[in-house]
Amino acid sequence: MNWDDVRIFLSVVRHGQILAASRALNLNHATVARRLTALEEDLGSVLLRRHTQGAELTPYGEKFLVHAEAMESAGLAAHGLTGTDSAGEGTVRIGAPDGFGVAFLAPRLHELSERHPQLRVELVPVPRAFSLSRREADIAVTMERPREGRLIARKLTDYALGLYAAQSYLARYGSPESLEDLKQHRLVGYVEDLLFSASLDYTAEFHKEWRSTIAVSSAMGQTEAVRSGAGIGILHAFMARRAPDLIPVLPQHSLTRSYWTVWHEDLRGSRRVAIVSDFLTELVTRDRAIFSA
Repeated sequence: MNWDDVRIFLSVVRHGQILAASRALNLNHATVARRLTALEEDLGSVLLRRHTQGAELTPYGEKFLVHAEAMESAGLAAHGLTGTDSAGEGTVRIGAPDGFGVAFLAPRLHELSERHPQLRVELVPVPRAFSLSRREADIAVTMERPREGRLIARKLTDYALGLYAAQSYLARYGSPESLEDLKQHRLVGYVEDLLFSASLDYTAEFHKEWRSTIAVSSAMGQTEAVRSGAGIGILHAFMARRAPDLIPVLPQHSLTRSYWTVWHEDLRGSRRVAIVSDFLTELVTRDRAIFSA
């Protein structure tokens, strides 16, 4: 069995289609398809059902995926013993929520590059969950501690969320005097069916009948909508403080959530992952005050 063929198989599974995998691997589409066929012939079974919309694992493919990922994990572990990873070189991809990734982490990543110029960091700040077992990220910043899987988790910090509105909105509509008054106001919230974590479903903690006039599927988008005067929204305190035109509303009411750093157990001995995870902890510890209410 050719390991390169297995690597291509894993890429197709993770990208969901041959074309996307070929782009990620910098290979010709036909080459990827041919190598997949060669692997299937070698194994004597069909791994993927290929169709115009992508590629879907067969029952045998699902079983083989477990072994393919184990092969990949063994290779990563061996590389950590003898390769450049032992010196803290290489690439580390961080998956993070857009608020933490854009508003907090991105402006501070230059510090890591200055200390470790041989290290390349990829930041993917999007509102979604990342599969560490499928190598979508090396380190993920999450809002919940994982309850299953071969994962290592470290708590970063608690962070506060509260009600905010733009000065322009309050000048036009006034400020609510109680949570019950929120029913009389325009509200900015999230798109419920796109929530990727149960901890993000928090409007009911402010008002059981919260009805969003405008719903945005990202924390950054919600903040910008509130800044425009669209209504009152539940925003991350550390993001809202960056905008002087945002005013706390009913500041006696707030809630707390947590950020965690999580990485796969296979990367326990990775020097580059340790450097980045320690850097994240250092940043948050140094600036912990900005996350409070």
